Amino acid sequence: MNLVRWDPFSDFESLFNRMTPRTIAAWPRLSLDDDGGARLEWSPSADISETDKEYIVRAELPAVKKEDVKVTVDGGMLTLQGERKQKKDEKTEKFHRVESFYGSFMRQFSLPQNAESGAIRCESQDGVLTIHIPKKAAEKPKQIEIKVQ
Repeated sequence: MNLVRWDPFSDFESLFNRMTPRTIAAWPRLSLDDDGGARLEWSPSADISETDKEYIVRAELPAVKKEDVKVTVDGGMLTLQGERKQKKDEKTEKFHRVESFYGSFMRQFSLPQNAESGAIRCESQDGVLTIHIPKKAAEKPKQIEIKVQ
């Protein structure tokens, strides 16, 4: 039997996430680690588009190295995860305001039925990760001749 930490506010958080617009829900928020410590969660914004041949996901990942990003497909779900690392503070540099978010992130997207998951490719350029998801070739209807008896 596994022990599960009870969170009395999990239902409220789920309701809040369903009721708020995506732009507000995507803002960073504090969550609890397994050891009880707090950490900041954030997720990159993403645009999803479609052409005749593929679906395209563009995720904004400024200051994230491509080595720090992992894209996987499992059970019809595309998972984008990684970490934006904060640079070491310079002893001579004094920050007055920091508005950038750092730490781990994860986004998941459901793949459509006609997605060719084995041929997905990614490219990173100018702080944008572009994921190309090819569509399966549409099956052409076969004409079957039936002999009259």
